[in-house]
Amino acid sequence: MEKSAPNPTAIATKWALIYVVVSIVITYGFQLLNIDQNSSVKYIGYLPFIAFCFLAQKEYKDQLGGFITFGQAFNPGFRYSLFGGLLLAIFIYIYLGILSPEMLTKAMEQQQTAMAEKGMSQEQIDKALEMGTKYGAIFGAIATAISTLVFGCIVALVSAAILKKERTAFDIPDEGVTSDPTV
Repeated sequence: MEKSAPNPTAIATKWALIYVVVSIVITYGFQLLNIDQNSSVKYIGYLPFIAFCFLAQKEYKDQLGGFITFGQAFNPGFRYSLFGGLLLAIFIYIYLGILSPEMLTKAMEQQQTAMAEKGMSQEQIDKALEMGTKYGAIFGAIATAISTLVFGCIVALVSAAILKKERTAFDIPDEGVTSDPTV
């Protein structure tokens, strides 16, 4: 009976779902604690993303028997980033558009202040705010999907380099077959 190869998509999907649940909890935690959106505390949200990307790649390596090439290690990390970004984008769209539109309004108020400080005219500010209010949830979702994928690729490349462990001539595959490697 042949042993089936591990599925990087299943592993990546599992960890992406875990990441999105943790991100939702962090998002509502920040909202509950009334933490400013521009606060440096927001970078705490990157830690679970990095950890779960590494864990997805590590799980795949373990399922491959402890040996993995750079490309094999990158594969589940890329998929994790892609799935996590898409799932998080869906959440952001629902969050900003339906669940907590006041967060979008708060962000628009901060943008209005920033645009006024840059010396933009009131007409330009009004036009930008109108567009942001109308399409803010969509822009937020698209930006989340793209930025998560790009950041995830960087994380996946670094952790793939760390996890890479290729089989050498002295490493006998653990398939239950005993043979002399010198033959």
